[in-house]
Amino acid sequence: MSGAAITASSRHGKAWLANALVTVVLWGIWGAFSGLSVQHGFPETLVYCVWALTMIPPALVVLAQARWTLDRSPRAIAYGLAIGLLGAGGQMVLFYAVARGPAYLIFPIISLSPVITIGLSFLIMRERTGKLGALGIMLALLALPTFDFAPTGGGAASAAWLLPALAVMLCWGVQAYFMKAANAVMSAESIFVYMMIAGLALIPIAWAMTDFSKPVNWGLDGPGLAAAIQVLNAIGALTLVFAFRYGKAIIVAPLANAGAPLATALLSLAVLGVVPGPLKSIGIGLALIASLLLAIAPDAKDEHRDDIN
Repeated sequence: MSGAAITASSRHGKAWLANALVTVVLWGIWGAFSGLSVQHGFPETLVYCVWALTMIPPALVVLAQARWTLDRSPRAIAYGLAIGLLGAGGQMVLFYAVARGPAYLIFPIISLSPVITIGLSFLIMRERTGKLGALGIMLALLALPTFDFAPTGGGAASAAWLLPALAVMLCWGVQAYFMKAANAVMSAESIFVYMMIAGLALIPIAWAMTDFSKPVNWGLDGPGLAAAIQVLNAIGALTLVFAFRYGKAIIVAPLANAGAPLATALLSLAVLGVVPGPLKSIGIGLALIASLLLAIAPDAKDEHRDDIN
C-alpha cells in the first residue's frame, strides 16, 4: 500500500474504480481463505479481535499521510463512529445469527445490503445512473444471493436467526450509505480512523462471546494466520472508503459486494479446485456481467440523457 497509492491517484475519472477493484481483489482473496482460521481451531470471535487490530496499521498510514489531522467536529465524530459501529456491530450480530440459524440462508439475506444503500442514495442523495448502470445494479443484486445459497435441507425461517440476519443487512446497508454521505463533512482518512476506533471498542464484546471452554489454537497458525488473512480485509475496507469518496454509492456498493464473491469463487476454482454448482455458476456469470457494466457505466456518453428519473 504505497502511500495509499490508489487513494492518491486522480480525484476524478476512474479513481473510484481503481479503489473499488482493489477492494474486490483483496476481499476476494480474503473470502477464499477466511475459513482457514476456524478450521485451525481459532474461533470466529477471536478472528474479529485480530481483524480489529489489523485495522491499526493502515489507519496509521493514511493518518500520517493526512499529516495526523483528524476531523473532530461533532458531525464528523458522529458519522465516523456510526460507520464504525454499524460495521463492527453488524459483525457481532452476525455471530449471534449464525449460532442459531443456517448460514446458507443467513448470508444470502445479508448479501442484499446494497439494496438498502442504493435505496437511501437514490432517495436522499438523489444519485442516478444511466441504463448500463441500472442494468449492472439489477444483475449484481440477482447474483449476490447465489454465492452463499447452498441448501442442505431443513432450515425453516425462525425469528431467532431471521431478525438478526435482517438487522445485519440493515446495518451494513446503512453503513455504506453513511460512508458516502460522510465524505461531505470529513476526509476519507478520518472515516477509516473512526472505523478502526469503533472496531477496537467492540473487542471486549467479541472476547466475552468466545467459548473458552473449547480448545483455542494460540499458535502461529491461529492468531498469526488470522492476522495474515484479516489484514486483506482491513486494507480492502480502506480502499472501499476511498471508492465511496470518489464514486457513486449506487455503483460502488453493488460492484464491491458482487465483485468480491466473484473473485473468491474464481480464486477457489483456480487455486483450491472448488467447482461451483449450477446455481453458483449462474451467479458468477451474472456478477461478471454486472461488474463490467458497473465499471463502464460512469463513462457512458449518454449517461446524462439516460439518467433514471
